Amino acid sequence: MNYDYWVIGGYFALVIIIAFSFKNMATSSTSDYFRGGGKMLWWMVGSTAFMAQFSAWTFTGAAGKAFTDGFAISLVFFANTVAYIAGWLYFAKRFRQMRVDTPTQGIRRRFGVDNELFFSWAIMIFGIVNGGVWLNALGVFASSFLELSIGTTIVATGAALVFISVISGAWGVVASDFIQTLVIATVSIACAVVALIEVGGPVTLVTSFPDGFFMGPDMNYGLLLVGSFVFFLAKQMITIMNLNESYRFLSARDSKHATKAALLAAILMGLGSIIFFIPPWASAILYPDAAVHFSDLGNKSKDAVYLVFTQRAMPAGTVGLLVAGLFAATMSCMDSTLNKTAGIFVRSVYQPFLAKRNKVAVEKKLLMISMLVSIVVGSMVIFAALYFNSLKELSLFELMMQVSAMIQVPLLVPLLLGLLIKNTPRWAPWMTVFVGFFVSWFTLNIFTPDVLAAYFALPELTRREWIDLNLIMTIGMHVVFTGGFFVLSQLFYNKNNEPGYAEKEAFFDDLQTPVIANSSANFTSDLQQRQKIGYMTMVMGAGLYLMVLIPNPVYGRIMFAICGTVILVIGYGIRRNKGIEESS
Repeated sequence: MNYDYWVIGGYFALVIIIAFSFKNMATSSTSDYFRGGGKMLWWMVGSTAFMAQFSAWTFTGAAGKAFTDGFAISLVFFANTVAYIAGWLYFAKRFRQMRVDTPTQGIRRRFGVDNELFFSWAIMIFGIVNGGVWLNALGVFASSFLELSIGTTIVATGAALVFISVISGAWGVVASDFIQTLVIATVSIACAVVALIEVGGPVTLVTSFPDGFFMGPDMNYGLLLVGSFVFFLAKQMITIMNLNESYRFLSARDSKHATKAALLAAILMGLGSIIFFIPPWASAILYPDAAVHFSDLGNKSKDAVYLVFTQRAMPAGTVGLLVAGLFAATMSCMDSTLNKTAGIFVRSVYQPFLAKRNKVAVEKKLLMISMLVSIVVGSMVIFAALYFNSLKELSLFELMMQVSAMIQVPLLVPLLLGLLIKNTPRWAPWMTVFVGFFVSWFTLNIFTPDVLAAYFALPELTRREWIDLNLIMTIGMHVVFTGGFFVLSQLFYNKNNEPGYAEKEAFFDDLQTPVIANSSANFTSDLQQRQKIGYMTMVMGAGLYLMVLIPNPVYGRIMFAICGTVILVIGYGIRRNKGIEESS
């Protein structure tokens, strides 16, 4: 009997229950649908901020990188941690203090209507591309387990994710993110503990890793690793703390809840930077043939190493939990993308279009349009994932890094710097994006790592060194030239020629003005969040506890009992604390 399918079925049943449970809270207004009406508690917002940087790619492309190269992959996630610390110290509360429903409304307040429309379309298009990368990563992994073609898996899972995300809007997105954080934590910690036991402890893990744990194979220049980390810091700061990604914190109840949420995300990401990758590191020692176990995946075969580990080392039922965790991670990224895109289209494209014609749409119609946009965008994400699957020569890690560095960074540079630099002309943001795209093209086709290596008379670079150096050069060029262009645009700023000057000044005043929630007014919302999330968490804990009944060695039954008990206690604690959560 295949218990893994029962586990996956149980997980999907829980997710559907969550979606319907929060449906009424999401469909009372478009503000509730897009950002939960700005009423969410910090621990919910923090979990969804954490999940924003966690997708199926972490268990696939990132795990494959850890399997082959060792510690280097953790540098990406350490950079995420630093970015969230910056959010805790500075950005998160300011995002909430923009007092908007969608990120592009914040862009309008900062840069004006023309930039709002430009970035609305750019963000929607990039969201489709990024969603395709995430869904492709899920398809690679899930198809190996489900024994279906990657294409079939992408279409089926994509359709399921679209259905669930459309039902309950932001409330369902964030609530499922909290539950999904617990699923991923359960899978990751359990696998990490077993991996350390199997390999003989952390010392053995480090000393016995093939080709060196810290450098890994095909790396002759340790300075490249240092450079990778430094530029990863810059890249992740740009891609996480910007006006586009502000939507994670727009749903927080007030400024202090947004700040706490960023700190929670930093803590979770910091711990995960090590815990997530212990199983693939151990697999390089225990199962060196893991990369050829799914040879039908071609160059992506090593990206299924997490699945190989769970099949060989973990008790029956764990593979089901892992696949559920993959669905959870991808669902978090996709449903957030669909929800954000729907909000951007309605607030920044459709409603301004109506306003120009002196028309106003009622809330019910806007909600219907939001759901329709989510369905259309979800379909486009599925087609994008099918296209990325056809790029057989790229591993998932390389695909993710190239899409991020070549497309995402140019788009987001002005959306970060615009929060720090006040006096720039109205054309600066969209012109900076075009400069950034030129920089990406230039580093891809003209100023390549081979050119740099020849200039410094370096020996021929290995493929790994070429990829790392290309990433360093691309990000470095964006920091210097793309970011430099935006900064230098201040030289052309003329206050007297700036339409919307008063709105921009009001925007920066709001950034410095805390949002303080009325605790009494939020009593009902707080209570509903705690009751619903607490109940769903206890249901998940009970489900994990039932996995004790699966025929397994004693250690396997004990593992499921411990995991189930911990989550039951968490759920009970959430439900029991029924009082108002004070902003202090």
